Amino acid sequence: MRHLTTFILCLLLLAIVPTASTWAEGTFTLVLDAGHGGKDPGALGKTGKEKNINLAVVLAVGQLVEQNMKDVKVVYTRKTDVFVELNERAAIANRAKADLFVSIHTNALPGKAQGRGSETYTLGMHRAADNLAVAKRENAAIMLEKDYENRYEGFDPKSAESYIIFEFMQDTYMEQSVKLANHIQKQFRAAGRPDKGVHQAGFLVLRNTSMPSCLIELGYITTTSEEAYLLSQKGVNELAQSIYQAIKNYKATIK
Repeated sequence: MRHLTTFILCLLLLAIVPTASTWAEGTFTLVLDAGHGGKDPGALGKTGKEKNINLAVVLAVGQLVEQNMKDVKVVYTRKTDVFVELNERAAIANRAKADLFVSIHTNALPGKAQGRGSETYTLGMHRAADNLAVAKRENAAIMLEKDYENRYEGFDPKSAESYIIFEFMQDTYMEQSVKLANHIQKQFRAAGRPDKGVHQAGFLVLRNTSMPSCLIELGYITTTSEEAYLLSQKGVNELAQSIYQAIKNYKATIK
């Protein structure tokens, strides 16, 4: 309980002390985060691994931004198959004084359950069991980190009780994060992807970022047709184009 109380207090302090942005100075910094990597493969399909899909899409998004948005600086949490701790991903964004943080992931379902479509999350309470399940799966990456019990102040990614901390968080950037998420889902719909909507859940990778942020679940690697799409160059290109266009449209609204 002492660890959890300390954790809550830290989160509250982070919520009321935002990091300065470089956008006011004329440079817009975008951090692209390819989920998982290295010893953490993420969700597994019949042939594919989440970590590889995430990275392929992140690199494609980054290339589009770098080629077409000259006033945007792109920072990557990883550009190769390496393991990056969840806290460090947020720290990279904060050190860069980023204006936007976009974390890209791939969804999965247990057993023979089937799913299709893309969805986008912002930080918040798990208001549905499905949201909690997604957050638990993505947060489980901390268990591959050394001394995670102490470093995350007793947070247990498998325990529903641990997620009560997100009820205490005041997200300074919630409105902007939701705006970005809506832009992303709009572009996915335009590309013909089934729209799984915008949701809130307790993702550790988002909790310490001091800027508007979201986490994208591209599709379901455990569904055969979805896996084939996610692994195809067509799928990577379409998903990357959608995310790039959403970022461009979002940025145009905050000038």
